[in-house]
Amino acid sequence: MASIQRITPCLWFDDQAEQAAGFYTAIFKNSRIVGLTRYGEAGYEIHGRPAGSVLTVEFELDGQAFTALNGGPVFTFNEAVSFQVNCETQEEVDYYWEKLSVGGDEAAQQCGWLKDKYGVSWQVVPTALPKMLADADYAKSERVMTALLQMKKLDIAALQRAYDGAA
Repeated sequence: MASIQRITPCLWFDDQAEQAAGFYTAIFKNSRIVGLTRYGEAGYEIHGRPAGSVLTVEFELDGQAFTALNGGPVFTFNEAVSFQVNCETQEEVDYYWEKLSVGGDEAAQQCGWLKDKYGVSWQVVPTALPKMLADADYAKSERVMTALLQMKKLDIAALQRAYDGAA
């Protein structure tokens, strides 16, 4: 018996759920659109969506289940919720940063954070960073934090130089 993912993030879009799911699944490996549901005639007086238009898109990003909902312009995304993309290499950092930031708000780019063209916030994070920041040597972690605060897209080599005291 296959186990279900108990917690699934649901992303509320105005009417771009299908386009957003396609955008995300094209970026992440091991990703796919799993299914669509459509609005029917029931509840039109509440939701105002035409029968047959997309209600939800079930999709997976690197095996993580998500739901995208076309719920109208009632709610928008903000930085209070973001998705972390953990990266082993600078090539991965560069790839995800480039792909996710296309059409996004450049003013929202700082310290590894970005907003995509739908307003969703992402953190593109080298896996080495939390270890550097948690180092028991306060001077090392402070140098890393000082370097990080100057960056938009994170630079692993520059963070390592700061950690090593060579920056």
